[in-house]
Amino acid sequence: MTADPAQLRRTLAAAVPVEDPAWRAALEAVPRELFLDETVLCPSGTQWEPVRRHTIGDDAWLRLVYRDTTWVTQIDGIAATDAPGPLTGRPTSSGTLPSLIVRMLDLARIREGDRVLEIGTGTGYSTAILCRRLGDGNVYSIEYDPHLAATAAGHLHAAGYSPTLVTGDGLAGHKEAADADYDAIVATCAVRHIPPAWLHQVRDGGTITTTVSGWMLASGLISLTVHDDGTATGRFAADHIGYMLARPHERPPRPTYYPHPGHTRPARLNPGLLNDWTGHFLAQLAAPSAEFMTTGDGVILVDVATGSQAWTEPVGKGWQVHQHGPLRLWDAVESALTTWQDAGAPPQSDFGMTVEADGTQRVWLGEPDGPAWHLPV
Repeated sequence: MTADPAQLRRTLAAAVPVEDPAWRAALEAVPRELFLDETVLCPSGTQWEPVRRHTIGDDAWLRLVYRDTTWVTQIDGIAATDAPGPLTGRPTSSGTLPSLIVRMLDLARIREGDRVLEIGTGTGYSTAILCRRLGDGNVYSIEYDPHLAATAAGHLHAAGYSPTLVTGDGLAGHKEAADADYDAIVATCAVRHIPPAWLHQVRDGGTITTTVSGWMLASGLISLTVHDDGTATGRFAADHIGYMLARPHERPPRPTYYPHPGHTRPARLNPGLLNDWTGHFLAQLAAPSAEFMTTGDGVILVDVATGSQAWTEPVGKGWQVHQHGPLRLWDAVESALTTWQDAGAPPQSDFGMTVEADGTQRVWLGEPDGPAWHLPV
């Protein structure tokens, strides 16, 4: 049977869990096929394989477009449409899965009449969802990558939307007048900490919705409420989702790793705890400038700032850890994981975050005065 885009949109929207039905109506209305050009990139072993519309045919292409899936559209700055063949590298842009888009917009408590600043225009699809709900005049979107910004502008024009589009560093926000006063900021990229400019550009009682991530690529989805004293607070959602890091927050080149024996001791916790979504997030909070790798036998942490390292290996029925350099990375990770386990290993929704007026930012467990870890700012 020939694929009908309108029916595919209705089927997609009906399957997406969303609290506010207005977002479902937006999904039904916005043609996603206009935002993915003619090629996407799919994982194939260690590479990314181009899947082209003219190769698989129009029907198969439309069915692919309307899966609730993230489709990678750029690898290390190379657009999918420009890929001569399979690519190797890291994704740098994508068409986010529709259910995640509306989940974040739900979490941000956006309503009719709100003025919203979107950080990361990407393909423009999420921008169009906002325009459909709020009207073009209430949607502002900023994109760091000039090529992506130009491509998204073309997509939005083809779909009939005209929001305010800006090319620049979204971490600085956007003040279109002397004093921006957005009802909500929604980021389609992850950040290591909340940029101060965002707090200054959201009205009292407004929200900042983003994913907090880091160089271990662990992630937590949070919506913060901005208060009139210059602070912001909120709790993390239980969702296991992540976005690509904002370009200015990306990881620096990884130091050359060589397993130094260093100081060796028995590990008090199984390094397999870092495979847990929340355990991984806690490890990142405890060692925020470290990268995380796995081996067949354990885990490796390498601090990109100091070159410190920690690596584990099995010994008998347990584990031992080797630590080298000025930072005892595993000590810090083990302490955080022990605190979490002593509290009953609760899910990420038991964690919250506070941004102080002086810029200090901390993630806490249970309540704001509970155990806390500071974000790098």
